[in-house]
Amino acid sequence: MPKSASAPKSFEAAVSELETIVQQMESGTLTLEDALDRYQRGASLLKYCQETLSNAEQRVRVLEGDSLVDFNPAPTRSDT
Repeated sequence: MPKSASAPKSFEAAVSELETIVQQMESGTLTLEDALDRYQRGASLLKYCQETLSNAEQRVRVLEGDSLVDFNPAPTRSDT
């Protein structure tokens, strides 16, 4: 699987590829070697996604002055 060695182009591309890998593995039609290759690729993509999310969280912390708080949107009032 040649694309195994390549880094994903984006977070979204990594998630999409992970979804494809899960579908392929759930199909039960892969050989053991193919399943192991896809599992290894999936583990690599998962690590990439976790690191990307962690970096995004750190950027938000910097932007918010390291004071992240739970998001609680104000309730909206209906005019009905």
